[in-house]
Amino acid sequence: MTDRHHLLVHGGTFAAVGDGGDISGVRGGSSPDGLFVRDARHLSRWQLTVDGAVPEALTPVADGDTARCVLVPRGGRNEPPAYTLFREQAVAEGAFVEALRVTSNRPTTTTVRIAVTADADFTDQFELRSDYRTYAKTGVVRQRQVLDDGVEFSYRRGEWQSRTTVTSEPAPDGVEETGTGARRLVWTLDLEPHGSAELALRVAARPHGATHAPRVPASPAAANERLLALEGEFAEGVPFPTGWPELAAACARGLSDLAVLQVPATGPDGEELRVPAAGVPWFLTLLGRDALLTSLFALPYRPQLAAATLPALAATQAVEVGADTVAQPGKIVHEVRHGELAHFGQVPYGRYYGSVDATPLFLVLLGAYTERTGDVALARRLEPNARAAIGWMLDHGGLTSRGYLVYRADGGGLANQNWKDSPGAICSADGSRPTGPVMAAGAQGYAYDALRRTALLARTVWGDEVYAALLEQAAADLRDRFQRDFWMSEHSFPALALDGDGRHVDALASDAGHLLWSGLLDKEYGEMVGRRLLEPDFFSGWGVRTLASGQPAYHPLSYHRGSVWPHDNALITLGLARYGLHDEARTVAHALVDAATAAGHRLPEVLAGYGRDTHAEPVPYPHACVRESRSAAAPLALLTAVGGA
Repeated sequence: MTDRHHLLVHGGTFAAVGDGGDISGVRGGSSPDGLFVRDARHLSRWQLTVDGAVPEALTPVADGDTARCVLVPRGGRNEPPAYTLFREQAVAEGAFVEALRVTSNRPTTTTVRIAVTADADFTDQFELRSDYRTYAKTGVVRQRQVLDDGVEFSYRRGEWQSRTTVTSEPAPDGVEETGTGARRLVWTLDLEPHGSAELALRVAARPHGATHAPRVPASPAAANERLLALEGEFAEGVPFPTGWPELAAACARGLSDLAVLQVPATGPDGEELRVPAAGVPWFLTLLGRDALLTSLFALPYRPQLAAATLPALAATQAVEVGADTVAQPGKIVHEVRHGELAHFGQVPYGRYYGSVDATPLFLVLLGAYTERTGDVALARRLEPNARAAIGWMLDHGGLTSRGYLVYRADGGGLANQNWKDSPGAICSADGSRPTGPVMAAGAQGYAYDALRRTALLARTVWGDEVYAALLEQAAADLRDRFQRDFWMSEHSFPALALDGDGRHVDALASDAGHLLWSGLLDKEYGEMVGRRLLEPDFFSGWGVRTLASGQPAYHPLSYHRGSVWPHDNALITLGLARYGLHDEARTVAHALVDAATAAGHRLPEVLAGYGRDTHAEPVPYPHACVRESRSAAAPLALLTAVGGA
């Protein structure tokens, strides 16, 4: 990451620390630093000093599930450091642990004063974003209580209460005020000649709504053992390709990330579930579209993700109209947040429904899960939810009145509500934005697939032949309309979208590959689209660009107008294979695997669109999520599409 934050993740908890293991609490940049649980920062400062000075990193923190670094006092070549500090940190659910060992490098007894300055500001993540927004908070009460073995920070605003407890073994010799609200824990250690002393520090976060205290590991080693066991169990039994070790390594890395990116959720009957979060640092929460696509990619190998995601989304399905949250009956949630600002309605994301495609993808996953596993019990249980989702597509979604799924810009939330949801992402080739309601191409493919799969459920599981026939006819009509209205004959390619007047939004975009995955295009059109996506303006050598280069709207460092997204390319690869374009599918798959190999076998959320012919290494996108569930599952989709080829 460009601002040198290192992420430690376990479920709904993550910590971002600097090269020396410190947390500064400075706002801004592409990643916040601190310890975060349920959208709130439970550690905003965690700064180590020795004899009153900040040590320097001899060996900075490296990427991994445990943060390890080696520190020494600042000095010159002629003054060897008097001591060396070995620092190790890890997270668990609701917890952060550190082991600190200081070793004397002197032949005589040495006294060292260790201090850790800690604070918890309980800031909501939305306050830390670089969008210059501020949020009023009235009646806030902050308290600090000194304990026998540490200090506790608490925060209250009306009924909202959170706290963070910092303890150590041995207990600190004192807890000092700093004049800022932070507290300084201090130890005076007498070191024998070349001797060592160790401190064990533990942080327990109790976010608002927590029903029990977290299980704080005894040490970073114990936390790492938990993670390794979790990751090993999650990857067990997956048939990695023996003939393509790089793909096997990418699959293994992705499964390890998916294991730790699962966050708590609740099903329709209050049952506790674990679902894939979207990604860290900004989206360690349930996002409907992301969880659905992740579960679809992993379905042949880890169907339990789908078995949890579907009821979790059914439990949050909208039942009434909500103007501020873009809710409509039957609609599947886009984003679920647990923070203070969502709780008090200062941001609309407590349950936010600004997605045109989560609802059809919910139906696609339900149908695919039933077909893949043969488990009809879930399809029976969620029949009312599935019928409500179909009802939304036909009614509020626009299929009946407009012929297509439609969204309108949400002034308080997202302007674009398809997967390319950044401002300006849906554009014409010249970069101009559509006006009025938008009918995005990819969402129509999802709707087509949803109608067909739900028709099959109606016929084979629910025993409703009339409903099945109705849905099949709706799917056939949608396919005919789409190829008539979206096809740009001058480009032999579908439009990115239609505007409110039915005009082509004519940018050449990767969304066309999603139509192959959904099977919306006739074979002739599908083959043309598939081959076009492999031409040099689209294909960077690391994957297919979101927007073909050469268009005025193209920018290689734009979030959705020229970058390369691994999950986008995974869908394209599955679509190419579906249309029999196996050589093209292998080309895209090899490009993605090469990109993963260059980054320790991990695919990021998004890459810059620079070509491999001019840049021998993939160029990172500066604000990408380091661990993202769709990207983590993308190698599994490649394995499905091309096997070990």
